Amino acid sequence: QVQLVESGGGMVQAGDSLRLSCAASGRTFSSYSMGWFRQVPGKEREFVAAIVWSSGTTHYADSVKGRFTISRDNAKKMVYLEMNSLKSEDTAVYYCASSPGGILYYYNSYSYWGQGTQVTVSS
Repeated sequence: QVQLVESGGGMVQAGDSLRLSCAASGRTFSSYSMGWFRQVPGKEREFVAAIVWSSGTTHYADSVKGRFTISRDNAKKMVYLEMNSLKSEDTAVYYCASSPGGILYYYNSYSYWGQGTQVTVSS
């Protein structure tokens, strides 16, 4: 079992920045990739960003390119999402997830999920 715990969510004003963290514990594999998704009530879960753990290669949704940055800390086994220039439409519950491989834009590629952290952006 792999446990993922998100933290760092909160309420901010439009234009502000926020950093989300995801800590992994249990049986983890450095060959896995890590991703961030977000979801608004009544809408589908949306891909935000992903990182290939071993190489550091990153991928981003078009809606967050240039504003969000995903990164990792190898020693601490953590992944981060730096969110800049936040907009009201970024308001959602943000989830981190772990994938053994596949197309990282699709949530079915991920095996383990955290329970989410709420991000609210006031305009």
